[in-house]
Amino acid sequence: MNGSALLTLLAAAVPAATDNGPPIYIAAIPYVGMAAVLYFLILRPQMRRQKEQQAKIAGLKKGDQVVTGGGLIGKVIKVDDTTVDLELGPNVRVRAVRATLGDVLPPGGSAPAND
Repeated sequence: MNGSALLTLLAAAVPAATDNGPPIYIAAIPYVGMAAVLYFLILRPQMRRQKEQQAKIAGLKKGDQVVTGGGLIGKVIKVDDTTVDLELGPNVRVRAVRATLGDVLPPGGSAPAND
């Protein structure tokens, strides 16, 4: 077999390229849909919770009860720009970084589980 016969054989074996696929804007619809679902079900609620958390931490005042990132519950004694002094028990005071506070508890504590 010479070179031209081999090329002819290969050309016959490879089907001609046809443009039977859907247009690119139709093929992109599932990806756009998945991005929308991701945004509305995951990202947007997470951003909302994060803003609420930042607002709680920004509104800290003396006397509030907070939960630290490590799970300790304490009463706010003093609030600075970046730190908070907490009283964890009688004669037990610690200083915590504001950004590490997990949550601000409601004044009456948590509601009973059966209500």
